[in-house]
Amino acid sequence: MSRPRLCEFISVLFIAAAALVSGAARGAAAPPIAIVIHGGAGVIDPSKMTPAKEASYRAGLAAALDAGYDVLERGGTSLDAVTAAVRIMEDDPQFNAGHGAVLNRDGDAELDAAIMDGSGPRAGAVAGVRHVKNPIELARLVMDKSPHVLLIAEGAEDFALEQGVVLVPRGYFRTEAREQQLEEARRAERARPAGTPTTQAGVAATENSMGTVGAVALDRAGNLAAATSTGGLTNKHNGRVGDTPLIGAGTYASNESCAVSGTGEGEYYIRQVVAYDVCALVLYRHLSLSQAAHEVVQVKLRRTGGEGGLIALDRSGNIAMDFNSVGMFRGARDSHGRHEIAMYRDDTRH
Repeated sequence: MSRPRLCEFISVLFIAAAALVSGAARGAAAPPIAIVIHGGAGVIDPSKMTPAKEASYRAGLAAALDAGYDVLERGGTSLDAVTAAVRIMEDDPQFNAGHGAVLNRDGDAELDAAIMDGSGPRAGAVAGVRHVKNPIELARLVMDKSPHVLLIAEGAEDFALEQGVVLVPRGYFRTEAREQQLEEARRAERARPAGTPTTQAGVAATENSMGTVGAVALDRAGNLAAATSTGGLTNKHNGRVGDTPLIGAGTYASNESCAVSGTGEGEYYIRQVVAYDVCALVLYRHLSLSQAAHEVVQVKLRRTGGEGGLIALDRSGNIAMDFNSVGMFRGARDSHGRHEIAMYRDDTRH
């Protein structure tokens, strides 16, 4: 073969190889990203949900969902995504976390939060804090800046000051709606010993009482994370801590299985180690994510009388949002085009 023909042949080979590489690059699917959020289970009775209130809740959920997804879309980590989503809901007085959290029997908000990195796994949590504007950020600092997992009450707030976190007055968290709920709960409590049936006020006082907020996310690197934040239960005993800051109960994440954030009656979630149980069923019994969530929420929790729900996500981008209560405020968004907000069963809107 002459030199010109040889050069021509080599050039053709190079062009063909470049085309093959380019085609392969175009055909390779980008790693999936996804985020799922919840704004609480055991939510308002649908018959009492006005159009204006529904629109407001949906807007709040959408703001949190989009904030977290934007982090992922820009190449951010799942930890940053769940932090961003939960922080939005902590700042929204509609949700039972941060500003607008429910009040304990002394009229104060006592806040719990946890975050977990599935790639470690690493975790951080705080419980019973009264002056931390965004407890999820303090939980993140416990994970990143201390050798501990859980700090509580004054000790957690001392650590917050050491980390440069500005504390806020207790009055920051109180809202008129939560004060009314507390009064209604107190009236219902006073009525019960006298044998008075639960009044409508007592029923109203329980609305949003399980309104924990949470998020789970999957980033481009394939790492999972979970975050949960709550004010707990209306009229709870001061010092009561629920499942949210207890790793494995209300919050759990592991790249080997899944990430979970729960919302419901915390005592049941603690006794049954709900978040970890879902991940264990995936890892050891090889159930699908939806099967594992159903087993825990619809079978195990129901068997003991536990009410609530959870959101979960695995490394393949599979999503589960399961609940056995009247509703669960929730949302999901992923790189396959899923983008939805829902509040009750059979209720999905984009």
